[in-house]
Amino acid sequence: MLHYAIVFFVIALIAAIFGFGGIAASAAGIAKILFFVFIVMAVITFLVGLVKK
Repeated sequence: MLHYAIVFFVIALIAAIFGFGGIAASAAGIAKILFFVFIVMAVITFLVGLVKK
């Protein structure tokens, strides 16, 4: 999940460099969503690991 967030962030950077503002904004938005989903899943996994011990 984090890998896809980084990929979309790089796409956003490349699109911004070439002047494609709409594509850059869309890719950055997707990267933000994927990053927050990754954070939530990581916290849930951590808490489940603590409960199982």
